[in-house]
Amino acid sequence: SLCKQTGLPQGKVLPSPLVEFYLKNDELGDPLLTSDRLLLLELASPQQLEEIETMTRQINQHLTDFFQRCGIILVDFKLEFGLDSKQKLLLADEISPDTCRLWNSQETDPQERVMDKDRFRRDLGKIESAYERVKERVLAQIAQ
Repeated sequence: SLCKQTGLPQGKVLPSPLVEFYLKNDELGDPLLTSDRLLLLELASPQQLEEIETMTRQINQHLTDFFQRCGIILVDFKLEFGLDSKQKLLLADEISPDTCRLWNSQETDPQERVMDKDRFRRDLGKIESAYERVKERVLAQIAQ
């Protein structure tokens, strides 16, 4: 995580969104890649990198705003991109508590506010009820 890698305190609000690229590869431990390395490995063209970053920032803004209306803080999230047979860039992932870190904005206790897969990773329990609360808030917001 960014906090472990940089020493930033957990919960620090960044001045602007941070876009990072990781190679999905279990054997290599899903390494963090720079834009230059992505280009070197021919995993994306300069235009595709620009498109990925633009899409990611737009998605971040939409999700941040949406979750805020749900009373949830979007801490971070991951997206997966790929190319179809015609080399068209595709967003190929889900948005869920498994792919996002979500905190209850009304909760101040650092363990109780967790509403995502970190409940499992950190053995905090109440995983199903946390996911259910996310679902209820999302559905209530959509219904408005």
